[in-house]
Amino acid sequence: MLDLSTIVTLLFLCYLVGEIVKAQRKTQQYPPGPAAIPILGCLWRLKFFQLERDMLTEVAKSHGDIFTLWFGPSPVVILNGFQAVKDGLTTHPEDVAGRPVTPFFRAMANNKGLLLATGSTWRNQRRFSLITLKSLGLGKMRLEYQIQEEARHLVENFMNAKGKPVNPSFALTLAVSNVVCAVVFGHRFSSDDKTFHHLLEAMECVFKFGGSRCHNLYDCFPWVMRRLPGPHKKTLSCCESVRSFIRKEISIHQSRGASEELLDFIHCYLAQIEKSKDQPKPTYDEHNMIQSIFDLFLGGTETSSTTLYWALLYMVAYPDVQEKVQKEIEATVAPCQTIRYEDRKNLPYTNAVIHEVQRFSNIVSIGIPRLCVKDTMIRQFPIKRGTIILPNIASALMDPNEWETPREFNPSHFLDRDGKFTCREAFIPFSIGHRLCLGEHLAKTELFIFFSNLLKAFTFHLPEGVKAVNLEPVLGGTLQPHYFEICAEPRQVLCG
Repeated sequence: MLDLSTIVTLLFLCYLVGEIVKAQRKTQQYPPGPAAIPILGCLWRLKFFQLERDMLTEVAKSHGDIFTLWFGPSPVVILNGFQAVKDGLTTHPEDVAGRPVTPFFRAMANNKGLLLATGSTWRNQRRFSLITLKSLGLGKMRLEYQIQEEARHLVENFMNAKGKPVNPSFALTLAVSNVVCAVVFGHRFSSDDKTFHHLLEAMECVFKFGGSRCHNLYDCFPWVMRRLPGPHKKTLSCCESVRSFIRKEISIHQSRGASEELLDFIHCYLAQIEKSKDQPKPTYDEHNMIQSIFDLFLGGTETSSTTLYWALLYMVAYPDVQEKVQKEIEATVAPCQTIRYEDRKNLPYTNAVIHEVQRFSNIVSIGIPRLCVKDTMIRQFPIKRGTIILPNIASALMDPNEWETPREFNPSHFLDRDGKFTCREAFIPFSIGHRLCLGEHLAKTELFIFFSNLLKAFTFHLPEGVKAVNLEPVLGGTLQPHYFEICAEPRQVLCG
């Protein structure tokens, strides 16, 4: 007669076999991928706790450019390489336009705003934001003047350093964020404003947490992580600090009363709330307004400033490229002329360098997850509603089938045989499909105007005694350079 411990062991083994059989059946319904086990999925291999662009590309070599990773019982379909990313996000774009409301995304945004929202909330906020940004000058000279003004402040900022070694990160972040501030709040901030400093530091904290191991652990074990101290607590506190700053700006606008002329995003959103207040279920409310502003500020500041940060690092790492840019500018632009976005047509090499900076630095290496909102097909694979889709944007920007020297900094990727600028289909730093970055045009304008005017005014070089720079990225929500200092040597007297 079997004793109790033997019976329990047998029952456990039967349960385990049953779970393995169920898991095998379930995995067969998705694209192939690394071996998964019950409960843990692929997380029994620790490398999957932090998804890295090169690691995903290595997995694709064994399992194909569309494969599945299991995070516990949940499948995540990975798109690797340009063609897979394109097929996955554009064949049926409306089917994969959702955003998974993961535990940490819910803690951050609670399905409000633009970046982390999904469904009708996202569609309505995005539609309103696109219309509003266009009315406020997106793609027009009105906003370009603001960018040119910030470019002048940025040049003055570097000029004040008088050629001494400086880390350019804060100056770049201030310039880019002030463009967003002008659109959203209706005014810029001084470089001496301590409250604004704290805001930028909070935003940096949020971005650094994204994609970290702690972030992924929170999504896998939220009921545990909520009770433990750690960087996730600090990040959520920083999110609340940003929202508190935004609330104060909204209160200032409300205290001034309604304006006949809608001068900024807050004015426009308050007017929209008033217009729709009598609807049974208003789409526009203060929570969505705060989170939309949060998302515009977060996305519009960090990505462009980090790209410019990489651009200056590459210029000291590749001084021949810097010299060629400066010679092209000298031959094309008058000495006292502020470079405009329109000038890119006459500065093909400069434009190519900026695009190569975006490609090579690839700061958002793995796109924010998408959610399959209904049953669909990606190539020959049926993908069920509710499945998370993860596009490896880096694999498109480094795809050897699309770029001659994908692992080298090479502006010729964006030049034809005649030296004219050409942009390739595989250049997708702003993603593709229905969730294409709505600030793409603003970012392109900022990058060109800031970079070209800096290279017109200065030659950047390493401080005396420093022989090399570290071009490996620091992992986080965006891929940042390691801390570095450079000297900005003036090339000409500032025009009055």
